[in-house]
Amino acid sequence: MSSLNQFVQPSRALLGDACYPGVQPQWYAIHTRSQHEKSVISHLEGQGITTFLPLTSEVHRWSDRSKVVQLPLFSCYAFVHMPFIPKLWHKVTQTSGVLGFVGAGREGVPIPEHQIASIRQVLAGTASYSLCPFLNVGQRVRIRGGALEGVEGVLVERKGDRTLVISVEPIQRSVCVRIDEYKIEPL
Repeated sequence: MSSLNQFVQPSRALLGDACYPGVQPQWYAIHTRSQHEKSVISHLEGQGITTFLPLTSEVHRWSDRSKVVQLPLFSCYAFVHMPFIPKLWHKVTQTSGVLGFVGAGREGVPIPEHQIASIRQVLAGTASYSLCPFLNVGQRVRIRGGALEGVEGVLVERKGDRTLVISVEPIQRSVCVRIDEYKIEPL
């Protein structure tokens, strides 16, 4: 399973017979049972729902061997790109392993497209990244030039190194990437 899932538009059969003019798909975070992220994504993609599960590689060592495994970057969370249509919403919430949408009353809060795009760009690049605590305050910046051109986030300084924190606000999770060699501009 790739961390850069392709966009698949839901079929008209999935959306139902009713017409929903002006309803645009948006990104939403879904909360999943622990270690069910990949099966939830597989099931939703099988139903024609656009998904994104950011994965990271880790080396797991046992007494007799080592193996590189793909693990969710944000444990217990995945993302869906869909319009707010009751029939589609119900399909997602009834999927085995889904605990609900992230937001007040599990209604779901739209995630800005640029936050998902920034996570995708960091994962596709060669820059070193790690998880870090979610931050509510700090200077928002955009990287100018290089492999991370256009990535936006919060600038922080950790142990003398400049770091960019990319936050996915509804799930209160963040990824940080060292940006010492990049030019940045304030937003």
